[in-house]
Amino acid sequence: APRWCRGYSSAGAAEYLHRSIVPTMHYQKSLPRLPIPKLEDTIRRYLNAQKPLLNDDQFRKTEELAHHFEKGIGRELHEQLVARDNRNKHTSYITGPWFDMYLKAREPVVLNFNAFMSFNPDPKSEYNDQLIRATNMTVSALRFMKTFRAGYLEPEVFHLNPEKSDTQIFKKIIRFVPSSLSWFGAYMVNAYPLDMSQYFRLFNSTRLPKLNRDELYTDEKAKHLLVLRNGNFYVFDVIDRDGNMLKPSEIQAHLKYILSDNSPVPAFPLGYLSSENRDTWALLRKNLLDNGNEEALQKVDSAMFCLSLDDFPVKDFVHLSHTMLHGDGANRWYDKSFNLIITKDGTAGINFEHSWGDGVAVLRFQNEVFKDSTKAPAISPESQPASVDSSRAVQKLDFKLNDALKAGITKAKQKFDASVEALSLNIIQFHEGGKDLLKQKKLSPDAVAQLAFQMAFLRQYNQTVATYESCSTAAFKHGRTETIRPASIHTKKCSEAFVRELSKHSTEELQKLIAECSKYHGRLTKEAAMGQGFDRHLFGLRYLALSKGIALPDFYQDQAYARLNHNIISTSTLASPAVQLGGFGPVVSDGFGVGYQVQDDWIGCNVSSYPARNGKEFLQCIYKSLEDIFNVLKGKKISS
Repeated sequence: APRWCRGYSSAGAAEYLHRSIVPTMHYQKSLPRLPIPKLEDTIRRYLNAQKPLLNDDQFRKTEELAHHFEKGIGRELHEQLVARDNRNKHTSYITGPWFDMYLKAREPVVLNFNAFMSFNPDPKSEYNDQLIRATNMTVSALRFMKTFRAGYLEPEVFHLNPEKSDTQIFKKIIRFVPSSLSWFGAYMVNAYPLDMSQYFRLFNSTRLPKLNRDELYTDEKAKHLLVLRNGNFYVFDVIDRDGNMLKPSEIQAHLKYILSDNSPVPAFPLGYLSSENRDTWALLRKNLLDNGNEEALQKVDSAMFCLSLDDFPVKDFVHLSHTMLHGDGANRWYDKSFNLIITKDGTAGINFEHSWGDGVAVLRFQNEVFKDSTKAPAISPESQPASVDSSRAVQKLDFKLNDALKAGITKAKQKFDASVEALSLNIIQFHEGGKDLLKQKKLSPDAVAQLAFQMAFLRQYNQTVATYESCSTAAFKHGRTETIRPASIHTKKCSEAFVRELSKHSTEELQKLIAECSKYHGRLTKEAAMGQGFDRHLFGLRYLALSKGIALPDFYQDQAYARLNHNIISTSTLASPAVQLGGFGPVVSDGFGVGYQVQDDWIGCNVSSYPARNGKEFLQCIYKSLEDIFNVLKGKKISS
């Protein structure tokens, strides 16, 4: 880009990623509101999701409770929910309840809520040096922050027909359409602007532990970065008083100084506290504040973000997943909106706290940071760090700990180590096909991956269980996510044919069964993305009943309802040129957490589990299922 449009500071470093002609928040005002589905649609969809999980007697009972709910208390709650939504047109009906769900949860955020996504390596191998990559990614992250705050970041838009909508001419026209109408202009050319209300919480933000309900805290005036190494905390300013970025060579010098500091790991590393039960942590935090650590904690909470520099290289994908999902506990601050983690060999990833936002915002950030740090890196392997006095610029935070705090940290470490010890992570890559072949056969790649999970669980445990797939509803104002329920009567029928009665079916019949699953899954996905799932609606009604002090309706006390919401297979997918793999912990102790991606010619799966389940075997069953499905699609005979 020419010099004038990148916005250079006196130092000559680009301050912005780009300057969008269309202002970042141009569409925000006119985004459509998240719809509340019709109650009868929700009940019908709910019963469809229950069908494969129940026998006939159980289903009849659940059906009766559902229809009773639909005609009685459910109808009343639904009308109240709609009325309340009409009074709050600035937001969505799920926003309040969803923040509450996350912030009231008392379990530790690590393993239970935080997720990770790891970056691909820099294509130029000499740039995968820890200091170079940490400098370049920090500079790119700051450029993202500045670009976003200046309103120069390209709005996030989902283009169904990019030839028409992702063009200069369209942008030049749409920027003159007032914000209150701009969404309709995009909609006319089949482009769907997405909600960007979460983005401001990427920076200078943290989740503060409080008794009963945590708080999200953001301080956009803070100008410093938090760096963790060996469990020690360092801060230095990365923005000057005029709002300009520190020169990349100075950031490099400060990071080099931190990397060469040979302070030992503290006897009581503070990081462990952020891995505790939230009430326990809230009380310990109060103790920290009362013990003269207010200023130091304020620095941690308000920092731009947390850069975690690990002192070891990554051995393989499993080690990578463990490092990014939880690490050693001392060198992370799990409450920050995100930790940018860079290991000794320059492997990078992001671990993010989940209450403030969803994968789409973090993914956009990662895509931009990856693109900028690889295509327009601020420093090169030849760059010399600036000759500045880092010992004055970098402040090492010192925490005053009394006996109660020391005991609290020791206990937190014991609990953290035990949780991590119980966690297994396993990974496979399937190279016998992917998106290309599936699209050629007119099948949904996501549907096929989900079918393989159903088939695998049936093969391993001989049953069909509650399954969760997250779907973004960012096409709506303040949308969060909706649940796709991939376990259906179609996947059950198809899985049983493959696992139990192969000999009874011809290849054509099996192909037909796969096609039915794909069609149905496609419909569920489309419904969820349009805010027409059933999970959030039922969640909103239940939340309303509880907040009004109404006795919990029988519908919600049904064992089948509890079982459907005990998600044994919890799944999430992402595909991006910047991301190598992503993952998260199981959401229940007897569950699997499945992060997966379907690429053009391969499929990757990352599975987390606890001792109640065998993740390695589950992955072998997934592999076998994918093999069988692809062989059938290629017209080959398969054997059981």
